[in-house]
Amino acid sequence: MSDSSSSNEQPRFELNGPMGDYDKRTTHIRGDLADIKLAGKLFAPHYVVPQPRSCVIATATMHELPMGDARAVSQLVHGETFAVLDISGEWAWGFGTHDDYLGYVRLSALGQETETSHVVDTRAALIFAQPDIKSALLERLPMGARLKCTAMEGEDANPAFLKTDKGYVHVRHVSELGSVQGSSVDIARKFMGAPYVWGGRSGDGLDCSGLVQMVLGMKGIKAPRDSDQQMAALGHDVHEGETLQAGDLIFFPGHVGIMTDSENMIHANAHWMQVAEEPLADVVARFPDDVEQPVLARKRLA
Repeated sequence: MSDSSSSNEQPRFELNGPMGDYDKRTTHIRGDLADIKLAGKLFAPHYVVPQPRSCVIATATMHELPMGDARAVSQLVHGETFAVLDISGEWAWGFGTHDDYLGYVRLSALGQETETSHVVDTRAALIFAQPDIKSALLERLPMGARLKCTAMEGEDANPAFLKTDKGYVHVRHVSELGSVQGSSVDIARKFMGAPYVWGGRSGDGLDCSGLVQMVLGMKGIKAPRDSDQQMAALGHDVHEGETLQAGDLIFFPGHVGIMTDSENMIHANAHWMQVAEEPLADVVARFPDDVEQPVLARKRLA
């Protein structure tokens, strides 16, 4: 910064030099304001304190711009926290606290922040009006959704159900956070057949990096949103010639999948338009001839 110290005018401040490179997907700044944590690091006319809200619908699309037909960039799932930086009309601008990813969400999809205790670990969970499978269905929540669940009490308690603020959920549809059983491959296979949805990250539809993020998240491993971010942040390299193992991550230009054994991979992909398991060699063969190196990295988690 420099200042003008003439006796007849107020001090004037100017920014000199570049602001530096940063990832626009996860750096909470736009032209008119920024997250308070960036004060002193990046310049903005205003700095704000993020206001946490919870996603209160099954899934909520995060858009690139505050318009319903704008490009999808990601998705919130029920119970996840969205930190609001600005509200304009029916839109909130902010980021998911699980991955810092920025986007616009309809304000109607957000409610008061609530704690969650369980995650839906089947393709979908049903919310019943009463602790009885014959009672009315109130809602359907996809795999990955989060809920606050408590055990039922009293003489009429049904041990097969947990109570939520929306109704009752069967114990076989949810697991306590951090206690989802099975390997990453076991969890990924539960998504088999789910449609490919750009920006999606739930049992109702997901993209390639959304699948990886959700699978790892259900195992308590925090992962970035996009495949290039995941390649930079996750695991250690599996060198060429070393046998691949179940759970290894394979990164391609704009794509990622999870190895189910030494030769096969499960991935959400636009070729099959769903989550599918197939030979890694078949995936590599579909890349155009002008892509010299289809496999960018092979990563293994600790």
